[in-house]
This record gives sequence, C-alpha cells and structure tokens, in this order.
Amino acid sequence: MGFLFVLIVGLVAGTISGIVGTGSSIMLMPVLVYQYGPKQAVPIMAVAAVMANLSRILAWWREVDWRACIAYSITGIPAAALGARTLLALPSHAVDIAIGVFLIAMVPVRHWLARHRLKANLWHLAIGGALIGYLTGIVASTGPLSVPLFLFYGLSKGAFLATEAASSLGLYVSKSVTFERFGALTPDIALKGLIAGASLMAGAFIAKRFVLQLKPESFRLIMDGIMLAAGTALLWSAMTQ
Repeated sequence: MGFLFVLIVGLVAGTISGIVGTGSSIMLMPVLVYQYGPKQAVPIMAVAAVMANLSRILAWWREVDWRACIAYSITGIPAAALGARTLLALPSHAVDIAIGVFLIAMVPVRHWLARHRLKANLWHLAIGGALIGYLTGIVASTGPLSVPLFLFYGLSKGAFLATEAASSLGLYVSKSVTFERFGALTPDIALKGLIAGASLMAGAFIAKRFVLQLKPESFRLIMDGIMLAAGTALLWSAMTQ
C-alpha cells in the first residue's frame, strides 16, 4: 500500500509539475518523509527528480535553450554536490525543519521576485545556478527560485519547461552521485527512487496537452498552495518526532 500511495501522489505531482514547471518534489517529499523518513526521502527524491526532469526534456526536446542551460549548470552542478555533502552532516530532525521552513519562506520570496519584474542574462543565470545549486543539494526542491529566474531570462511555455528541466537535471545528477559516493544512495533506496520517478515521468507526458491552457493566475495559486501545505506537513512531522 505504501508503494501504491507513492505512485498515485507521484503521478499527480508529475502532471502538475509538467504543467507549471516545478512542484513534483514539493508534493512528493512529505509523502516520502512519512513513508521512509527524512534521511532516505532526500536521496530517493533526488533519483526521482532526475527522471522527472528527463521526461520534461524528452517531451520538449526541440525547445531547449542550451546557452542558458550551460550558464546555469556550470556553477550549479558543483554547488549541488557541496550542498548534498552538507545535508549528510545534518541530523534528520534538522532536515525536516530546514525543508519545511524553506518551502513556506518561498511563498513571499516568489511574490517579491514577481513584483520587481527583474530581467536576467547569462551571467545572472550563472550566479543563480551557484546559489540555487547549493540549496538544491540541501532541500528537496528549489523550483520556486529557479522558475522565476528562467522566466526573467525570457523563456516561456515549452522553452521554459525544457530549459529549466535540462538545467536542473545536471544538479540532481550531481546530488545523486554525491549521495552514492558517501553511502546514502544504496541499491534499495535507488530502487525506491526509480519507482517514484516512473510515476513522475508518466505525469509529465500527461501534462503536455494542458501546458498552453494554464493561466498565470492559476500557476501562482497552485504553487503557493503546494508550498504552504508541504512545508506545514514537514514542520508538523519534525515537531511530532
């Protein structure tokens, strides 16, 4: 039943993230924490995130902006490895609290970024890649930060979904390799990640037909609701342990 619950939530999360460009980790992470505990949930989510991003790349392959992807990844990949190593040194209780606080804090941060209508270039992507990459190594998802960064660069719809996914893929691969190197990604955990990732991949292909129909207002409401609910759930888990 536990695997079935993860698959159902993964399918829903994969569909939503395939529409708005992020959200799969935010939705699935509390379920994984509840099912496997925070120390296992983070590497499981890293493997699943690799598969989720790969599916969005395959769905929108012709739309990838490779210059933006390289600028973001060249600093983000090593930063994600450093962040993952930092995570492994933290106690499980602190992981729950850190992820929960981060998700809730991203709601006002995202609104602040949207109000200022910033414009990004390749240098901004490189700087953002380093900062977001390090945070990606520690928390389950930094989509609420990477999404506005690529939107401010000027990407939209399929180009945005494909480029953000291609850029994030390198970060999650780096994170997964770091977990494997330090013994946090065992074959059993990798298998659980592949199972969760398969449902995310299926959801991404289901979502493709809905991308053009989603209004910006709906995107903001969906993301705010997901982040607040997931962050609150993780903080509750930390307080009741």
